[in-house]
Amino acid sequence: MPATGLKARVLLVEDEFLICAMIEDALIQHGFEVYTAANADEALEHLTCGAPCDLLLTDLNLGPGMDGATLAWRVRELRPDLAVVYASGSYNRIDQFRAVPGATFVPKPYNPDRLCAILRRMQAARH
Repeated sequence: MPATGLKARVLLVEDEFLICAMIEDALIQHGFEVYTAANADEALEHLTCGAPCDLLLTDLNLGPGMDGATLAWRVRELRPDLAVVYASGSYNRIDQFRAVPGATFVPKPYNPDRLCAILRRMQAARH
């Protein structure tokens, strides 16, 4: 959790509705505050309006438009210290795409409890 004792705020970017809902529920159950976006444009809109965010969790394949890897680079231009976690069913490792420095990768299908533990560790490492 953030140093203030507030819930860690996660921006979840996932274009598959059912996966998004499942992960959102798991994150909430693990004490995260969750904002969702169905694509990169929605995610950028959320962040450019000044909304709080501690962690970006983005799928790499977001359908038409910008992919998750490009999104993370754009997000880092706006918020250089934002923690980034990539997820994908198409890639197996983070070295298979151009990831932002310090990011983590989780292959799909993933265990929601394991994913939440990874997000907690990333958040704790930033404080």
